[in-house]
Amino acid sequence: MFQKFDATTSPDTGKERLTNLRTHFDSLQIDALLVPRSDRYQGEYVPDSEARLAWLTGFTGSAGTALILRETAHVFVDGRYTTQVRKEVDLSVYTPEDLVGNPPAKWLLEHGKKNMRIGLDPWLHTISETERFEKSAAGIGATIVRLDQNPVDTIWTDRPAEPVGAVSIQPEQYCGRLATEKLADVKAIIRRENASACVVSDPSSIAWIYNIRGSDVPHTPHPLAMAIISADGDDALFIDNRKLDIETKAYLTQLTRLYLPTDLDDALVALGTRGDRVLIDPDLAACRIADVICNNGGKLVRKTDPARLPRAQKNAAELAGSRAAHLRDGAAMVSFLCWLDAQQPGTIDEIAAVRHLETCRRNTGERLQMPLMDISFETISGAGANGAIIHYRVNTRTNRSLKDGELYLVDSGAQFQDGTTDITRTIAIGDIGSEEKRFFTLVLKGMIALTLQRFPTGTRGMDIDVLARSALWQVGADYGHGTGHGVGSYLSVHEGPQSISRRGVQELKAGMILSNEPGYYREDAFGIRIENLIAINEAAPVDGGDKPMLGFETLTLCPIDRRLVVPSLLHDNELCWLNDYHTRVCEQLLPLIESETEKSWLVQATQPISRSPED
Repeated sequence: MFQKFDATTSPDTGKERLTNLRTHFDSLQIDALLVPRSDRYQGEYVPDSEARLAWLTGFTGSAGTALILRETAHVFVDGRYTTQVRKEVDLSVYTPEDLVGNPPAKWLLEHGKKNMRIGLDPWLHTISETERFEKSAAGIGATIVRLDQNPVDTIWTDRPAEPVGAVSIQPEQYCGRLATEKLADVKAIIRRENASACVVSDPSSIAWIYNIRGSDVPHTPHPLAMAIISADGDDALFIDNRKLDIETKAYLTQLTRLYLPTDLDDALVALGTRGDRVLIDPDLAACRIADVICNNGGKLVRKTDPARLPRAQKNAAELAGSRAAHLRDGAAMVSFLCWLDAQQPGTIDEIAAVRHLETCRRNTGERLQMPLMDISFETISGAGANGAIIHYRVNTRTNRSLKDGELYLVDSGAQFQDGTTDITRTIAIGDIGSEEKRFFTLVLKGMIALTLQRFPTGTRGMDIDVLARSALWQVGADYGHGTGHGVGSYLSVHEGPQSISRRGVQELKAGMILSNEPGYYREDAFGIRIENLIAINEAAPVDGGDKPMLGFETLTLCPIDRRLVVPSLLHDNELCWLNDYHTRVCEQLLPLIESETEKSWLVQATQPISRSPED
């Protein structure tokens, strides 16, 4: 199994570890310490050896920061984790805070004290983030202290070893372009910005540029590595050579010079000593990288990672791979949902469901000759009240049965070599109440509204986020997460810079893949989310229109639970879309399914919905 179910943290350890950490404040001459979720690569997912926030506080979410003061301690999380954090940390010593509305830098302006010294590990905070902290500190007469040694590492005596996952080559048939072509494009951008080199610190960009994949990070095929790409000279890739076999080493040595990660500091010093102008993304690169360059005489060219936007705009091969992956994943989901419907309420639990879903994906991949490489994140398997925990991770301590009259929310995804998937379905277990059905239909209306939207070039994610929320807003409801995140091509299931959210400032461009996942969550009662992946394409012209438009292609193919739909709440175009979608799902998935039982289930699950005469 790719997913594990042991409870890896406990609120019970929080107080002792916090007390131990504070004993180091005097020797470090600090009054506070920032402990982020990130590692030196600033990725959303980190290896076990870098999970400092979880080890210290108990909070296991994928975004968050702790601010430890001498007398108080605070854990900042976003709207996805407001319920989860209260279950995972010791509330007698940690106070949950709003990471979005009142992030640590803003919190310090109101609660920080003059002359206080706030420590941070410059490897674990981006350039931009550190600057925000320094601005806040200056506003109250405090000081940000860059630490040479992270005190969490000092007290974490059983810290796991760093990963040395094997690196593989991503074939051209799936990535669509040669690494030499991508490197040439990156070098052209460096020259255009009048820089001599670029430090690439994002493992997703490393994987994309060099057409390699790794296995250092759970469920995300990143090789943890950094690179210095020169405008005109030799390049350098800093990677542990234990990750490379003979083939991958020979492949990479044709593209770049190979160095150990421990050689990076010397290379950064050399850039600075030469007085080079170095392109660096202040929102992605660790502050430590900038410090070494600048402290040795170099200058920063603050620009977006040159691979980030090209990586987000999938080429024809990557889009074809995603379509194929979603067909395969849809067949696996049908196998799972057919099995789930055959189980009697109360006879299976959340863990059993996750295990069977992973088995369905594995078996379907083998049968269709494209093995499941991994799941794309830990499956969110929430029955009843657990479904209201937006990023719930089931473990042996929280596991509960799927009971009659409850909703079951399952958010999952697969990593196939040709594409990454992410799908959420909310399922009726037995007879469901009218309130749950009403909100399910309102969520569905939001998902359909976004799916059907056309928009002109220049449109940003924040411009259309409201479409998915409108039906909920009309009844005084909302959800505390973004509507859509970018998705990589056999890379991270959460990919920037594109998003559909209140903060989605990136222009939406053809080739981008995003999720479309509105939801509704009633704490201690139920959760609802419906998620499809969508790709941006050029929309067909409209008679009389005078502007080119973009639109969405739905990639995900899987039935939406018809038993939860209230037809009278759907407009004609919404009902038409749902029926057309189910027709397409049935037509495209039936040829991939062998079991007659599953075929019959699929046909029934995709039958058209009609209104009663009185609607």
